[in-house]
Amino acid sequence: MAQLQTDIAVIGAGPQALTLVTHVLQKKAKLRDRIQVLDPSGSWMTQWQQQFAAQEIAELRSPAVHHPDPNAHALRAFAEGRYHELHPPYDRPGTCLFQEFCDTVVQRWQLQNHVVTAAVTRLEPWSKQPSQFRLTLSTGDTVLARRVVLATGGGQPYLPDWAKQISATHPPERLCHASQVRLSTLSSLAGETVLIVGSGLTSGHLAVGAVKRGANVVMMARRTFQEKLFDAEPGWLGPKYLKGFHAEPDMQTRWQLVQQARNGGSLTPAMMTRLRQLQRQGHITFYEHCQVADAHWQGDTWKVCCDNHMAHNRIAHHPIHRVWLATGTTLDIRSHSLLADVWKQYPIETINGLPVLDEHLRWPGCELFLMGPWTALRVGPVARNLFGGKLACDRIVPALTKATLSFSGNASRNQSAMPFEGIHRSTSLAKAGRQDSI
Repeated sequence: MAQLQTDIAVIGAGPQALTLVTHVLQKKAKLRDRIQVLDPSGSWMTQWQQQFAAQEIAELRSPAVHHPDPNAHALRAFAEGRYHELHPPYDRPGTCLFQEFCDTVVQRWQLQNHVVTAAVTRLEPWSKQPSQFRLTLSTGDTVLARRVVLATGGGQPYLPDWAKQISATHPPERLCHASQVRLSTLSSLAGETVLIVGSGLTSGHLAVGAVKRGANVVMMARRTFQEKLFDAEPGWLGPKYLKGFHAEPDMQTRWQLVQQARNGGSLTPAMMTRLRQLQRQGHITFYEHCQVADAHWQGDTWKVCCDNHMAHNRIAHHPIHRVWLATGTTLDIRSHSLLADVWKQYPIETINGLPVLDEHLRWPGCELFLMGPWTALRVGPVARNLFGGKLACDRIVPALTKATLSFSGNASRNQSAMPFEGIHRSTSLAKAGRQDSI
């Protein structure tokens, strides 16, 4: 088993990781051979593609100016002659267009060989050199890195209490979290009733996909289904709202602002129009201000009880064949398995599961940087979105490209400015990873 070295290890190869690498190279091109990206797929954007394909998502919720390339107008330029794939409002790109654009971003920045086919199974401050990290890979190899960026998304699927209490007497595919549903594997749902719990855009995509396959759909939410174009108001993308957010010193207050801005799941106007059309055609039934209280598998269907009396009388006598939980994820950095060793050596403050990072999105005490939903207390409500990756880069990239922003002391600063011994081997690791995957 090999022990290799790199300067910057990026864990994950999704859109935020790609955004980070292109922005780093724009600022400091000579870091190209000092960055190594680690992802089980061995390629860029694979999990993103799989998630969109699984739910048959045809277009993005984000506008055309939100993407991994540093040039905000690059996607619109790429779409010349394909403007019908930019959807109003704000020219939201179709899924195929966006993916093809990201492929050109990878090629233009010559990043095809930067992803190692390996999962990181352990991340630990290296005892022999505390200023470095040791990453253990699923291949058995280890990587020593001076700086690490965790860009894997985050959170665990959230399961309501009633779902956790159900004994496993039912076929597993009959009760699934949305992240487990693969519409393409379901050739027909004719004659079935599918209960979808949740009020976000995911619930809408799953409902449309189920109806397309012949199912009757029951959509249940604990509140009214909300219609919003974006997850959070556009003012959260710039100084209109972020100026006051960043001026707020109390992190608990910031957390509350994030919750208020996102306000749970919502449906786009286009999706709401489609769902209401299917409702009028008799394919979808909405139950609002209603939650499942209990569910039992009887024979080959679910008997579901809910806490809304009027809805209960109808649902309790209606056989449910499948239950899909579009209930989102839960975030608690303390339970992140990959960060257990970091947490032991560098315990930090958290607010309702979110870490309090420094202004560069760095884990206090070491050179570990986070991206995605974990950064919401610094980046704001759009931290998990495409533009959240850009806002994160505005903070992380200076710390990766300027020696004076290294976390600790002059010694670390001088060390960061030095070329890292053995860095040339990172490219060999990428090639080895690709060979292992063949």
